[in-house]
Amino acid sequence: MSRRHKPQVFTATLIGILFYACIHTQLRPACASSAKSRFFRSQRKLAEIHRHLAQVNKPAVISIQSNDGDIIDCVNSVHQPAFDHPALRNHSLQASPAAFPKNSLAEEVLRNKTGEPPPQLWHQTGQSCPHGTIPIRRTSAKDVLRAGSLKEYMMKKTGPSSPISPPSRTLQTQADNSHEHAIGYMRGDMLYGAQATLNVWNPTVQEPSEFSLSQIWVLAGTFNNDLNSIEAGWQVSPLIYGDSNPRLFIYWTADAYQGTGCYNLLCSGFVQTSNAIAIGAAITPLSSAGGSQYDISILIWKDPSRGNWWMQFGEDHLVGYWPASLFTHLATSASMLEWGGEVVNSRPGGRHTATRMGSGQFPEKGFGQASYLRNIKFVDANNVLKTPLGMRTLAEHPACYNIQKGANAQWGAFFFYGGPGQNADCP
Repeated sequence: MSRRHKPQVFTATLIGILFYACIHTQLRPACASSAKSRFFRSQRKLAEIHRHLAQVNKPAVISIQSNDGDIIDCVNSVHQPAFDHPALRNHSLQASPAAFPKNSLAEEVLRNKTGEPPPQLWHQTGQSCPHGTIPIRRTSAKDVLRAGSLKEYMMKKTGPSSPISPPSRTLQTQADNSHEHAIGYMRGDMLYGAQATLNVWNPTVQEPSEFSLSQIWVLAGTFNNDLNSIEAGWQVSPLIYGDSNPRLFIYWTADAYQGTGCYNLLCSGFVQTSNAIAIGAAITPLSSAGGSQYDISILIWKDPSRGNWWMQFGEDHLVGYWPASLFTHLATSASMLEWGGEVVNSRPGGRHTATRMGSGQFPEKGFGQASYLRNIKFVDANNVLKTPLGMRTLAEHPACYNIQKGANAQWGAFFFYGGPGQNADCP
């Protein structure tokens, strides 16, 4: 399978369109000059895209065609994009954390493998990446062009992006209220990780530029320009992925989304160790209203020995880690944890978006109808997983998306959350 993404067809089409427009107008000299300028801008844009693709699409040992059209490249782990980061040029790959949080299923990960394939669609091919490689979802020029620019494709927007700063909400929402949330959160001086089990849905997203997600945030710093954030969960984003499948995603930033970090492996930084999990790949199976509920578990914690932030997916998959050297504040500890849902509301047609959060049902619908996060825990200074006793909740527009918390012996700390977006009470 070819590893090159050639722009010739796109360029030839562009030339033809511009030429036809110019010869059928009375302003040929000005038109020709304008067309030439647009052509060279497009050429520079394509060249920039292809330079970046050459960096993130590393040579594959083998490539796997997923049933949803994704191409999963199995890349030698020492050649992964992470090691292009200046802070990681001399970084030695850490195969596993020195310590797991106490009272976590992660303590058993290296001793009791289940042998079951991960809940991702590409594994239905029956193929897998060999040991010593990591699976990377291939990025195409079409993916980037769909977003409009490399920055729009790779990064969240600054200002309105998640997370929010509860309870005041002033820094994010006064500038731009296009991102809406229903979250549980806790603050603390020394927080070292977060855990949750999230049921997975396929919410309707009204506009391609909008998204709907459920995730964990691990935060430190201020919500101005030095915010450090580690994020993981599932996301439906037609702009990023070109479809409406819910996908496993990660994100990080060290400067409040201004210039550092990115989604998934679209830039250097996150070091992947798993040969079974493809970040950005579709999740399967999915929950259904009144039917079976399927969920995923995510644990993020700081290795007390080496300081890297590890991510665990399910009961037996160490995905990889964010090196401590990527961060400023998170190099020490987190000061806030958030769990919950987020949507982008672009107000299409001047009305609130109909993009759904979670299942699209309000939390009072309960199990089998509403989305949930359960088994919510944090990691304390002694590397022990604990249930948060003072977790608070926040929904900026409860008539559109809301949240209700609870606790019991089976689920521990939990909440139901979500909503349909646009409705009679949310115009």
